[in-house]
Amino acid sequence: MANTPSAKKAVRKIERRTRINKARRSQMRTYVRKVEEALASGNPEAAQAALRAAEPLLMRAAQKGIVHKNSASRKVSRLARRVNSLGELPLS
Repeated sequence: MANTPSAKKAVRKIERRTRINKARRSQMRTYVRKVEEALASGNPEAAQAALRAAEPLLMRAAQKGIVHKNSASRKVSRLARRVNSLGELPLS
C-alpha cells in the first residue's frame, strides 16, 4: 500500500490512465472486429468503410502507447490487403 502522498497520487494517476487505456483498447478492438465482420459478409463497400473507420483508431492507439507502432501498422496492412483482395475478381 502506498504510504507517501506522492505514492498515493501516483496510484490515482495509474488508475485513471488504466481506465482510459482500457477504453481505447476496447474501442480499437471493436472497430477491428467490424472490419472482420464486413470481410466475412463478403461486402467490399462495407469492408472498405469499416477499414477507413478503424485505421485512425489503430494508429491513434499506437501513438498513445496502447499498442506498438509496428503492431498497429501490421494490423492495418493485413486488413487493407484482405479488403483489397475482396474487391478483386478471381481469375478462372
